[in-house]
Amino acid sequence: MSTANRPLLAGRMLAFIGIILVAANLRTAVGALSPIIGRVSAELPLDPLVVGLLGAMPPVCFALFGIITPALVRRSRLEVVLILALAAILVGHLIRGIAGDVLTLVIGSAVTFAGLGLGNVLLPPIVKKYFPDRIALMTTLYVTMLSISTLIPPLIAVPVADGAGWRISLAMWAGVSVVALVPWLVLNLHAKRTPPPPRLDPSRTEVVGRLWRSPLAWSLAVIFGLSSLNAYAMFAWLPSLVQDIVGVNDATAGVWLSVFAFMGFPAGLLIPILAVRMKNIALLVYVAVGCLVAGYAGLLIVPTVAPLAWVVLIGLGPLLFPLALVLINLRTRTHDGAIALSSFVQGVGYVLGALGPLVVGITHDLTDGWTVPLVILIGVAFIGVFAGAIVARDRTIEDGA
Repeated sequence: MSTANRPLLAGRMLAFIGIILVAANLRTAVGALSPIIGRVSAELPLDPLVVGLLGAMPPVCFALFGIITPALVRRSRLEVVLILALAAILVGHLIRGIAGDVLTLVIGSAVTFAGLGLGNVLLPPIVKKYFPDRIALMTTLYVTMLSISTLIPPLIAVPVADGAGWRISLAMWAGVSVVALVPWLVLNLHAKRTPPPPRLDPSRTEVVGRLWRSPLAWSLAVIFGLSSLNAYAMFAWLPSLVQDIVGVNDATAGVWLSVFAFMGFPAGLLIPILAVRMKNIALLVYVAVGCLVAGYAGLLIVPTVAPLAWVVLIGLGPLLFPLALVLINLRTRTHDGAIALSSFVQGVGYVLGALGPLVVGITHDLTDGWTVPLVILIGVAFIGVFAGAIVARDRTIEDGA
């Protein structure tokens, strides 16, 4: 049955709740460990190599398991793979909480991040399936929930660890996964009793094969990758950067990192709605590139003049993230196309994201300063200009864009 012009929740309440709850799970594991790493290290011998590995695992797992998601969906349904993703997140949280050695902690983290990688890719096509008439609104809601699930764990990880221990602080997020499983288990049972609709989508193999030759797919991957690269680079290095070149203390640097993260809220609320209504989406890409360039240039040239303003501008740069997510649905006509494009864009994008902290760290160590890393980040940001011109064309993957 067509969902055109339906009220938002008409017959879709479970799907609505389920999408929001999935989004609530997709960043908790990322932010829950780092604030209490010292407490974990007091019991488990975490050397710098292991800490670095744990820090690099999220984007790597997001990329790897994002790439294999279409293969899993081919063998089942979206809902089944989403349940698998939530189960992996749940099990991973529990393994981390009971870890008696470093290897178990790493395995638990890998299992959790694998589930997150699957969930990242599945959300856009799930929205397209259940809310094709409300893509902008639903993208806005789940991106906002992603921001909330990024901010809350670091805020409460330490108090919970102080009061109940670091194991509880890590394992408690399994409860969120349990709640998120309920609507999808119900929807999956309902789907089993309902005859499948006739398939109108083109061959998945044809769609997937086309992406590697598609300027649109690569441009979307670049836009998503720019967002990931800058976000992960700043989460890893912004506190050290502003302490060194601005001269703030570690507490202030931590607050500024929170300001950087908070800028995802206005972007998540506004960008999907603007993207649906604007005739020239490239303007949003150019605004993001301008914010990144202005922020990095400010820290490079006049770091002590309104430094918080430079941090805010850099934080607005990753508005490319919600833009890329909504474009995955706007630039596809079919569920298969959305699954394939989501996998491709996020797989390539998170690989680029994993390079951000690495490149900034290596160039900082080699040059013993922040000038070269900032120049590189400025140069990379300009790549978005070319990608923006391509994604602005109102064509779909299925049409050969």
